[in-house]
Amino acid sequence: MVTAQGTIKKTAFSDFSNVRRNGLIAINLDDGDSLQWVRPTSGNDDILLVTSYGQSIRFTESEVRAMGRTAAGVRGIKLEKGDVVVGMDVISDGKPGNDSQVLVVMAHGYGKRTPTKEFRVQGRGGSGIKVANVTDKTGNVTAAFIVNGKLGKEDLMIMSNMGQMIRFPLEEVPLLGRDTQGVKVMRFKEADDSVGTVTFV
Repeated sequence: MVTAQGTIKKTAFSDFSNVRRNGLIAINLDDGDSLQWVRPTSGNDDILLVTSYGQSIRFTESEVRAMGRTAAGVRGIKLEKGDVVVGMDVISDGKPGNDSQVLVVMAHGYGKRTPTKEFRVQGRGGSGIKVANVTDKTGNVTAAFIVNGKLGKEDLMIMSNMGQMIRFPLEEVPLLGRDTQGVKVMRFKEADDSVGTVTFV
């Protein structure tokens, strides 16, 4: 589990084997924080966190000890004032040389893919390294995902905050380095529109 303020928590599936009708507590949140991502892991994976200001951190999940349901978790990434986590995903084989990629989409319609091997494994809780060169032109990072480098028929769908939508093959998003702005992948009809959400088909 990962929160918007960069807290990460790992809990065994067995702790949720008997869920009551009115639910169970999964994590205790600090005031102003919110749970945003929940992903299954094998115990031997790497975790990637990406922030709105374009920072990222990759660490082994073994750095996060398993905790009970009512625990609050530990710090996954150190955030600048005003920054928040906007993406969390699992690098499933935990190897730095695999063919997976990090897809990043920014608020003003810019996007790119970057090989995960460019993201070295670090210690949990640090400030991390750049995932993208965030500027006034690109806007902040809106979404980030791990994608398979052996692209098949996946399409990327981007929806704007004003209801505009675009769908195109994921392979059309260029493969670029970490410290780059990306390219324009969506143009808006309204001047003050921006990327709202991103998904795959």
